[in-house]
Amino acid sequence: MTALHPKKLLLSKWTAVKPVGRQKHFLVTRVIEPAVEGGKVEWVELEAVMTKKVRRMAWRELQDTQVWQQGWQ
Repeated sequence: MTALHPKKLLLSKWTAVKPVGRQKHFLVTRVIEPAVEGGKVEWVELEAVMTKKVRRMAWRELQDTQVWQQGWQ
């Protein structure tokens, strides 16, 4: 897998290896900026494509290839 950078995640597409709440395809709809100026981005919001449900998670979790795959499979 290629290296991820949090500022390039916005609108990226992801597939859950095991469906999450019966949802498999997600889109990063928001990269949450830190409260402290110059701090590191730690959180993103993923939106399920079918139901539009939003979940917040640490962006580094997307690097776990046993849970997430980049793109829609």
